[in-house]
Amino acid sequence: MTITLLCYATFAAKSPENAQNFPIEEGETVSGVLDKIGIPIDEVKIVFINGVSSKFDAVLSDGDRVGIFPAVGGG
Repeated sequence: MTITLLCYATFAAKSPENAQNFPIEEGETVSGVLDKIGIPIDEVKIVFINGVSSKFDAVLSDGDRVGIFPAVGGG
């Protein structure tokens, strides 16, 4: 099973080379993927799965598109 993993803003540097076909195990969650790529959960502000806001414990399916966004500062 694979997903498309989209890491935005400051997370782009952590995007794996195989982000378009990132391998996952059956029953894997967003938090499991974050652990694999080295992004701490407390640094993530928003997660989208197939364009829908989601939680860290969401179970991923083959072919999902997962977007990971950090908190963005500015002003």
